[in-house]
Order: sequence, then structure tokens, then C-alpha cells
Amino acid sequence: MDDHRTGPDSLTGHLLIPAPTTVRFPVGAAPGAVVLGPDTALDAGPGTEVAARWLRTVVGPATGLDLLPPVAAEGQAEGQATIALRIAEEVTERHGPEGYRLSVDGTRAGAAVRIEGGGPAGVFWGAQTLRQLLGPAAYRRVPLTPAGPDGHRWTLPAGTVEDGPRFRWRGMMLDVARHFLPKDDVLRYLDLLAAHKLNVLHLHLTDDQGWRIEIRRHPRLTEAGAWRARTKLGHRASPLWTETPHGGYYTQDDIREIVAYAAERHITVVPEIDIPGHSQAAIAAYPELGNTDVIDTTSLTVWDTWGISQNVLAPTDTTLRFYEEVLEEVLALFPSPFVHLGGDECPKDQWRASPAAQARIAELGLSGEDELQSWFLCHFDRWLAERGRRLVGWDEILEGGSLSAGGGRLTSGAMVSSWRGYAGGVAAAEAGHDVVMCPEQQVYLDHRQDAGEDEPVPIGFVRTLADVYRFEPVPPGLSPAAASHVVGAQANVWTEVMDSRARVDYQVFPRLAAFAEVVWSTGLPAPADRDPAGFAHRLGAHYARLDALGVDYRPPAGPRPWQRRPGILGRPLEGPPPAR
Repeated sequence: MDDHRTGPDSLTGHLLIPAPTTVRFPVGAAPGAVVLGPDTALDAGPGTEVAARWLRTVVGPATGLDLLPPVAAEGQAEGQATIALRIAEEVTERHGPEGYRLSVDGTRAGAAVRIEGGGPAGVFWGAQTLRQLLGPAAYRRVPLTPAGPDGHRWTLPAGTVEDGPRFRWRGMMLDVARHFLPKDDVLRYLDLLAAHKLNVLHLHLTDDQGWRIEIRRHPRLTEAGAWRARTKLGHRASPLWTETPHGGYYTQDDIREIVAYAAERHITVVPEIDIPGHSQAAIAAYPELGNTDVIDTTSLTVWDTWGISQNVLAPTDTTLRFYEEVLEEVLALFPSPFVHLGGDECPKDQWRASPAAQARIAELGLSGEDELQSWFLCHFDRWLAERGRRLVGWDEILEGGSLSAGGGRLTSGAMVSSWRGYAGGVAAAEAGHDVVMCPEQQVYLDHRQDAGEDEPVPIGFVRTLADVYRFEPVPPGLSPAAASHVVGAQANVWTEVMDSRARVDYQVFPRLAAFAEVVWSTGLPAPADRDPAGFAHRLGAHYARLDALGVDYRPPAGPRPWQRRPGILGRPLEGPPPAR
């Protein structure tokens, strides 16, 4: 018999990541273990169809189990296990719509394995936990051993897991503008997010270095804006270049596939179209979008280095209408209630020198260029609100002072991604805006993981696995009312020095697993009281899952030889990051 045993004394056992609210597995041998086999039925109740489809198409091939509906499994042997999926009001009341209860009891009449969710998403997260309990082999694409005479068999220990998330926004930002990731790599990352119970993928689709989404009304955005002639290798101070042209973009059908694939995993894809800065690729494609009265915008190309380009959008009616047309197509592709418009790092030198920008400031009665940027973003905030969507922006969207009637204020629905520290998020939350905490000093995964000389292209402060595990999204001292506006957090993955999927994997894992526990687990103590060593112990089992998924993570002992990048300049910052 091909029998894959899991349990508290095995490699995986109930060493679950992220840690559940409660776990009850008897120590040692206990009655009630369940054997899953070829005639195991999957009984999916109303509202659980997505989780059932995922179990059949992902876990089924890995385990060799068909997981047929009960009607199709009429010939199953007496006493053979059934997996039941249900929506349960009791779970909703205790843990919310994303909560679940997973119980394994072979002595129980009826379904020996039950996953009860507070809603469809809760059932799906319970299915993710079931996969962890099955062991790392369940993360493969096919069974590792031939079926025995009685088919493939998998043994689950008797026990119960009850669980639900701390935050409703548990995300990762993936920058596909600096270095393009093909569609299949994005789909792969959706699977990796789902495996860690993360539910938001923020896609950074446009920047100075590339435009990555097809806009049919403005085809040159991808015909010209998606490609650069060469790329800086390493930090922007590096003397090295790769002369190979770089680029790529997602067709609208690619985007539809990504969004649909994410929805099957209860993940929301939030698009980011960066304005008014970080826009050189768009200006290179359509020079009239830039400040033509200051520079010859027809000479601009897609930027081939890193940093902050001085070339920003002109505050003209032409530019506003152009981006409205872009967003009309974006809204048709992304059902997300949230649309990220950047709003960060917008140099004002060209606006100061531009007669047209200065005339716009005078026309609107604004005090200067900072208020002009705020006016620009408020225009699209209102535009999105009129269409039932909510603007999200980096914390610079709070700047610009009190605007006149010609400019307006951010709508109450605007949400802030607090990246320069906690201060922007605190200010936004106290003002009644929802906040996603993503301070660069804590959860920018492009920052190096260790101070060792072998770290590839070291950027920023050292942010170890333990540092990420001690990240706290709700800063101390925040009033209860303001704290309720911290809807969650996300880890940001900026790809200037990540030129391949393997490099992204190295920077992201295993730290994303620690981040996932921070934003999911309700029972974590204060940062100083957390147990990084205990987490590292559970991570030992998790590495086997990541191995099965083909993740090129950073090993605990440091980079493997092929993960190093000797001779490529980074920009390491010494000492602890500033607290702000």
C-alpha cells in the first residue's frame, strides 16, 4: 500500500504556516485517523464549488486521488473517507467569512474530514490547511511513488484546526515594470500567495522603465513603452549594463486570465498605474503627455536606469483625458474595488519651469506645485469614486495642504499605502482613511536578508527573517478608532535588481512566510514577545513544501553558489533602519 502518513510526530504534522488560532492533535497514536484512498468522495455543499475545484485539479493530481462527488463514488468501500465542504454560520460568527474549521475524525459517522468555512474563502483557506497536513508530497504535480494494489493512500491524524485571519488585506506588491515577469510566473505567484493564505496581489504595472498592460485605445504604450534598449545592472551607481533589450507586457486576455485565476484562489488583483511621476515610459510613447514647454519630450526613451526620473506628466486637460481613457480599459479588466494610482516620488522641477503648469496653478488658485500634485490625484480620486471604485495611493497622496474649491480634497474612500514608515499611515488613519501598512524599513523584500558579503546585489538595511516576523502593522499609540482603519499590510517586492524569477524567489522567500503569519495569525503576541525560533522550527517543515513547489528560496545558511552575484554593485545601508 502506498501510504503517506502525516501527524504530530512526522515531518509536517501540524507545523502549520501561518499558525492557526487553535490546533488540537493528540500526541502519539490516537483513534480517529483517516485514510484517504481512490474511492474517497468529495462532497461539496453550496458555495464551496471553488474550493472543490481546486482540490480536484491541484491536490488530486499530486495525491493520485480523483476526489469524485459522492454520486460518482457509489461503489466506495464501506467506511471509506468522505471529505465534506460546507459553509457554516457558526464559523462565520466566530471567525468571519474567511475563517474555517477543519476536523478529522475517522470514528464519526458520515464525512470523516470536514472543512466548514465562514464563507467560500474560508473553505478555501481550510483546504490549504488540509494540503499542509497531507505533507510536502501533496505540493507536487504527480504522486512520487507508484500506486499500490489498492491505489494511493494518504493518512491524516485525528484532530481539529480552527482559524481565521487577523486582517482582511494580506498582500504582496509585485513590481513587473522594472523587470517584466511573464504571465505564467505571475500565475505561479498567485499559487504561492494562496498557499500562504494571502489574498491581495498588487501589480505595479507602469513605471519609468516600462509599461506592462495593453491599452487598445493607446497602442504605443506597449508598442514603444514596454521596451527598453538596455538595463542598468545592479544599483544605479553601478558602471555595468546589460545591453540586451528588455521588455514585455500583458495582453488584455492575459490580464483576464490572471484576474480569473486569482479569483479562483480568493485573491484580489489590484492594478497600479503610476501618476503623475514614474511616467517616463508613457511619455516616451506619447510625448504630448510630458512638459513639452520645458524639454523636448520627443527625445525621451523608456528609461534604462534606476532612481527617480525628472520627467513627469504635464497637468493638462490632454493628460487627464488620456489617463481617463487608460483607466476606462483598466476598470473593464479588473473587478477590484481598489485601483492604485501611485502618487509617489514626483519631482517638481519641470512644473516649476513650465509656463503651462504655472498657469494651471494660477487658474486653480493653488499655492504651488505640491498642491498641483494633490489636485492631479484628487481629480482621479473623484473620477474613480463616480464609477464605484476607490483610489489607493502611496502616502504622498496626503501631501499638498488644504486645497481650494478648484482642487478639492481626497474622498473619504481613498486609501493610503504607508511606505515611508508608519507616520503616513498614522496620519491617514487618524483622518479616517483606510490604510495598508507597508513600511520600507520593515517589509520591503528587495532589502537584503543578511549582512554577509555573499548576499546578491545587497540593497538597503538588513531585514532578516526574524525582523519580518516581528513586524507589527498597527503601531502602538494609535487610537482604537484609527486602528480600525488599518485594514492590513503588504510586503513590497521592487525588482530593480531582480532580473529573473529565481532572483524574485530568493528575495521573497522565506520572509514572505513570516509576513503571512504576521497578517493572518490572530494569536501573535507583541513583537518583542514573539518566538522567531519557534517559527524557524515550523519553517523547517515548510522548506520541504517550498522545495516541492520549486521555490528558489534563500537557505538558512546563506545563498547557494548559483544564487550569488559577485561583482554587481548594490547599495547596502548599515545599522538599524530608522524608526518613523
